[in-house]
Amino acid sequence: MMASRRISLLASLGLLACLLSPVVAQTFTYCNPLEKDDCPNAPALGQNYTTYLNSSLNPDVWNTTNGLVEISDVGANFTIHKTLDSPTIQSFFYIFFGSVEVHMKAATGRGVVSSIVIQSEVLDEIDWEWVGSEPDKVQTNYFGKGNTTSYDRGKTFDIKGAMDDFHNYTVNWTPEKIEWYIDTALVRTLKYEEALGGKNFPQTPSTVRLGIWPGGDPHNKKGVIEWAGGEIDYEKTPYIMSVKELKVVDAHKGTEYSYSNRSGDWQSIKVIE
Repeated sequence: MMASRRISLLASLGLLACLLSPVVAQTFTYCNPLEKDDCPNAPALGQNYTTYLNSSLNPDVWNTTNGLVEISDVGANFTIHKTLDSPTIQSFFYIFFGSVEVHMKAATGRGVVSSIVIQSEVLDEIDWEWVGSEPDKVQTNYFGKGNTTSYDRGKTFDIKGAMDDFHNYTVNWTPEKIEWYIDTALVRTLKYEEALGGKNFPQTPSTVRLGIWPGGDPHNKKGVIEWAGGEIDYEKTPYIMSVKELKVVDAHKGTEYSYSNRSGDWQSIKVIE
């Protein structure tokens, strides 16, 4: 990405992160191409990317949009130390289909939510989420164009020791389907046509976002607190989510992605070589 564009993007994301509550800190958009025609092109990953998060976060790759991520010999620790802590990182790069593989250990604790989010600027979204009061379960979910008219798209799966050991959580994403894998075992498949005939199918260039947030904070809505397992007990901090390895594959080899219209269909996305 050109330096000026990266600086502009960094400033926009940084300002928004300061204004957002922890609940939406991982699911914001700074410029929605379905609402504006002057949004900047999305910088493409355009290759395969692997990183081990036991040294430092590359500032050319990752933007810390909220809080502080602590690096240890084991990996990157996303920690809730005090009220409203919600450390979150977001990739500067976008992928337009491909795969995201994360080796991580979720955080335990009532009201604590760990998450992996693959999201676009038009609010297409693919999720993994762990509720800290459910130590042997993981939730999968998706949204299309920010459509939250129903909350029946999530599915929960058993995973022994999700908060005690590192496990491999992988999403394989194509124009035809989304697949969720746990330790290389396929647990869920969503076909394009199953997502409201494709209207709710995530299909636009997306960043990778990793983070932890206090879903059970008393300032959140009652429904969010209940989903997170109840109110968080800040007296029992720290709550720690750890990530040690990340692999991302972009299905295209371009340098940027642009929207040719406001349809939000994947066929409308231009790959700039």
